[in-house]
Amino acid sequence: MTLLPEDSNLTEVKPAEALGNQLFPVFLKLNNLHTVLVGGGNVGLEKLTALLQNSPVAAVTIISKDFLPAVHTLVATYPLVNVVQKSFTDTDLDSADIVIAATNDSDLNKYIRQSAHDRKLLINVADKPELCDFYLGSIVQKGDLKIGISTNGKSPTIAKRLKEVLGEALPADLDITLQQMNEVRNTLSGDFTHKVKELNRVTAVLIGGQKPPSNKNLKLLVWGTSIAFLLIAIAALWYKEPAFRDYVETISPMFYYFLGAGFLFALIDGAIGMSYGVTSTTFSLSMGIPPASASMGVHLSEIMSNGIAGWMHYRMGNVNWKLFKLLLLPGVVGAVTGAYLLSSLEHYAQYTKPVISVYTLILGFVILSKAISINRKRTGGKIKKISLLGLGGGFIDAVGGGGWGSIVLSTLIAGGRHPRFSLGTVKLSRFFIALMGSLTFITMLNSSHWDAVAGLVIGSALASPVAARISNKISAKAIMFSVAVIVILISIRSIINFLIKVI
Repeated sequence: MTLLPEDSNLTEVKPAEALGNQLFPVFLKLNNLHTVLVGGGNVGLEKLTALLQNSPVAAVTIISKDFLPAVHTLVATYPLVNVVQKSFTDTDLDSADIVIAATNDSDLNKYIRQSAHDRKLLINVADKPELCDFYLGSIVQKGDLKIGISTNGKSPTIAKRLKEVLGEALPADLDITLQQMNEVRNTLSGDFTHKVKELNRVTAVLIGGQKPPSNKNLKLLVWGTSIAFLLIAIAALWYKEPAFRDYVETISPMFYYFLGAGFLFALIDGAIGMSYGVTSTTFSLSMGIPPASASMGVHLSEIMSNGIAGWMHYRMGNVNWKLFKLLLLPGVVGAVTGAYLLSSLEHYAQYTKPVISVYTLILGFVILSKAISINRKRTGGKIKKISLLGLGGGFIDAVGGGGWGSIVLSTLIAGGRHPRFSLGTVKLSRFFIALMGSLTFITMLNSSHWDAVAGLVIGSALASPVAARISNKISAKAIMFSVAVIVILISIRSIINFLIKVI
C-alpha cells in the first residue's frame, strides 16, 4: 500500500480490477497539433463539427473520396481545415499528431488504426469503442469553462443528455465569475500557501460559506434613502392630509385586510420574482380603491419591501451590476411618466378602473403562460435592448400598478438570462423605481385611502426578508398557476360589474 502525506488530497490507489471507468481525462491543445480525419460522410461531419466547435483554430486535414456538401459549407469559414478528396493511404498519417477514423467501412477503419499505431499515434475510431485509444466526450462550455463528460463508450446518448442538463443548469454569467477569479489570482502576492488561503476565502461564497465583504456605501444608500424618504413623507402627509391624521388616530379595519394581503403578496413575489404589483392592484380595485391610489399604495409599499429584498439579494451575490445600470435610469423615467399620467386621470377613476382591470387580466394570462412554459428549454437569444425594456416596464408598471416583475423579469429570463441573477437585479432596481414613482404620486394626489396604503407598506416590509430567502425553495410553477387564476377571476369580475353598471 502506498503511504500518502496527511495533507494529501489523493485517495488510496486501488487495484485496476476494482475500478470502473479507467479513462484519464485530458484537454488537448488542438491548435498546436495536426489532426487527420478520415471520412467525409455524416459521421465525419459530426466529428469535424465537434473539433471545430471546441478548437476553431485547430489544424485539421480531412480525407475522403466523397464529401457531403455540408462539409464544404462548414470548412469554408475555417482556413486551417484542409480538404483532400482522395482514397486513404498510410502515408497520409506521416505528418499527423492525432487521428480520427470516421468512415463506414469497418475494414478501412481497422487499416487506418493499424497505420496510426505503426506510427505511435493515438486514434479514435467512430462507433467502435474497442478500437479507440481515446473518446470524444460531450462538452459543456461556458466561456473559458469546459466540462468533459464520458460514459466510457457505453452510451453517447446519456452523455448528450447530461450535456443538455448541465448546459441549462450552469449560468451563462459563470464565465464572468471565472474571469474575475483570474483577476483576483493575478493580484495576489506572497507564497503559494497564502494564495491558496485567499482563493479559498473568496470562493467560500459559492458553497454557502463565508459571505463577501459588505458594501457599506450601498447599504447606507438603500437604508438611509428609505428611512429619510419615509420620515419626509410622513411629515409632509401629516401637515398636508387631514385624512392621514385621522387615520393615525383611528385604525380602520381596512388596514388589517391590506396588512395581511401585503404580507401574502410579498411572499408570493419573493418566491417567483413577480406578481406583487398585479396582485396588490387587483385586490385594491376589488376593495373599491381608485386606480391611481391603488398604484400609489403599491409603489409606496414596494419602497421598503424591495429595498430589503434588493439588499438581501445583494448580500447573496445575486445582482448583475451591468444589467442593473441598464435598467435603472430608463425604468425611473418610465415610472415617473406613467405615475404623472395616471394621477392626472384620477378624477375619471370610474372609467380608468375597468381599463386597469383589463390590464391586470392580461397580466394574469401572461403569468399563466409563464407557469405553463417554466420548465421548457429556452432557445431565444438574450434581450439586447435592455434600456427600452426598462423604460416600457417602468411606464406600464406605474400606469397599471404592477408589471415590472411580470414584464421585465420574465422577458430577461425568457431571453436566456440566469433566473437568480435576473431576480436579484430586478428587485434592487425596483427599489429606486418605486421610490421615484411614489414621489410623483404623492405630489399629484390627495388620497384618502391611507389605511390600505399603510397595510400594504407594513405587510410587504415584514415579508421581504423571508421572501428573499425562500426564492429558491418553493415550487414557482404551482404558485404562478394559483396567482394567475386568482388575478384572472378577480379582473373578470371587476370588468363584468362595470359592464352591468353601464348597461
